Amino acid sequence: MDTTLTFPALRYHDIVTILILLLGGAMPTIKPISDLRNKANEISDLVHKHKEPVFITKNGEGDMVVMSLAHYGEMQKRLELYGKLAVAESHAKAGDKGRALHRVMADLRKRIRESKA
Repeated sequence: MDTTLTFPALRYHDIVTILILLLGGAMPTIKPISDLRNKANEISDLVHKHKEPVFITKNGEGDMVVMSLAHYGEMQKRLELYGKLAVAESHAKAGDKGRALHRVMADLRKRIRESKA
């Protein structure tokens, strides 16, 4: 089953709002594109020190987001988890009861034993 998430066209404000929610409600840092050109090291320090993205504007409008690779990876994992949770929720709503815990644990133990052999 494909669990790829697709999103409709979003306005800059919508994207900022989503990222703020994903970051736990932190206020975003917004910089003009000239700072990206003239103060790249400062922006790099900001994204690593605060572990939050920096929003770049061009002519007063949102243009791009800069974040550390570590933060990007964490965000991707979180989005993947949200996607899996959405699939599980839809299965539950469709009446899928899932598997009993003792059966899941038995299967995991079996896989562990087989991987050690």
